[in-house]
Amino acid sequence: MEKYDVIIVGAGISGLLSALALSKHGNKVLVLEKNDFVGGNCNSYMVDGFQVDTGAHAITHLEVGPLRRLMDNYFDYMPVFEEYGHYYVRTEDSFVKVPSNVREFVTFDVLPRKDRIVVTQAITKALTLCTFGIDLSRQSVYDSMPGNLSQDTYDFVDAISYFLSGKDMKQTSAQRILAGSSFVRDSVPQEQIESIMNGNEKPQTEPVLKSILPSNLHTSLQTRMDRVSKPVSSLGRLATNRVSHSQGYPRKGLKALLNALLFSLPRSVEIKTRCKVSKILTTEGTVVGVEADEIYYADTVVHTGFVTDLPEMIVDLPASYVDELKGVVHTKSLTVWLGLDRVMDAFNYIGSEIWFKGCPYWAMPISNYDASLAPKGKQLVGFSFIIDNEKSEASQVSRAYETIYHAIPSIENHVEMKHEQITVPEKAAVTIDGYFAEIRTPVKNLYVAGTDTDKRSMGITRASYSVIELLKRLNEDGNLHK
Repeated sequence: MEKYDVIIVGAGISGLLSALALSKHGNKVLVLEKNDFVGGNCNSYMVDGFQVDTGAHAITHLEVGPLRRLMDNYFDYMPVFEEYGHYYVRTEDSFVKVPSNVREFVTFDVLPRKDRIVVTQAITKALTLCTFGIDLSRQSVYDSMPGNLSQDTYDFVDAISYFLSGKDMKQTSAQRILAGSSFVRDSVPQEQIESIMNGNEKPQTEPVLKSILPSNLHTSLQTRMDRVSKPVSSLGRLATNRVSHSQGYPRKGLKALLNALLFSLPRSVEIKTRCKVSKILTTEGTVVGVEADEIYYADTVVHTGFVTDLPEMIVDLPASYVDELKGVVHTKSLTVWLGLDRVMDAFNYIGSEIWFKGCPYWAMPISNYDASLAPKGKQLVGFSFIIDNEKSEASQVSRAYETIYHAIPSIENHVEMKHEQITVPEKAAVTIDGYFAEIRTPVKNLYVAGTDTDKRSMGITRASYSVIELLKRLNEDGNLHK
């Protein structure tokens, strides 16, 4: 029986990025995927001549973030990204840019003037606390807000919370809002990747150390000094911040990013689709392989599916670990794709829009980035909604269409293609009490990666953060380089 260095369970974006990086470090890798396609939510396909993505996507932190570092160091082929543009808010009688900073928020007349003033004060206070090292990850957005706000303001903040965490403002942390609005930014220095690629287990300089350890675990004197000595750089964003900082959309759609990754895979990576892993095999507390259509053996296994599936796949997981996994919070989203028979004035912009009343949506006219995503002279727009698990999916699909036709009354007469997707956009929602798994599991040489192991950013960017953390742990354990 053939043996592999690494078996990766799942061929979504986390699994494929892991396979690419591990193979470039000399590992023979087998990727097993239960579906008949790879890419997971990082994918595109055709519907009646329109190319739809699996959910509407904006890829964040493209300048110095995790995906950029993985692409620069491991990709042989590079996708091209178009500049993202702006975020807008749509109401019955206005269409205006979403404020990126306090100065813009003060003049954001979608909300009452009194509310804008007190919310501005709340944002300033939260950012000041965060800048000086106060952890706001356990403080809800609701508790951070002043009282006696108008319903429109609560609805607006709720909508932003939903699209950043999958939950309302009572379950979303203030830290999540600050990070999602780009007031707080993260990066992955090239030195961090080089230390992994060169097999250095311990970074040699303080800046790299700070970049790879979670802030709540790194309490060196230098870090505390930096937080106090450089507050102006963060607080300065109150006036200069841009929500769309370093964001983009791949030309030719998400499929282009997936294809660039697949074309970069060396021959030492084998992918098997329609091959569901039913068991992860262990001997004396150490992983030895997996059982799927047959038994496959490996020195290391990386599980990139839902971490909550592990208790059904492994015998005798510690009860404490199983209990921790029960704390993972899942949410569903609905994306309605509409193919329009013409390019409409209502969507004459680059970026995305938010409708925040009643049934909030986040929408992107993605064919504005690349006209080839729609037939000539036509337009493709995706509308994403949060799904309420307490209500039927059919009723929520119906309500989504009602909301779209109410928000843009002129659109209904120009729809020639309708397509709905119900997905789990993240394997774990970023809520105050939600659990995120550690990369290392209680089983030796069994690791997990994906959007339920890292809470930074969203989607593909969050998956990329988790893969870099995986590489770090594998390097520390001597399981990365062959």
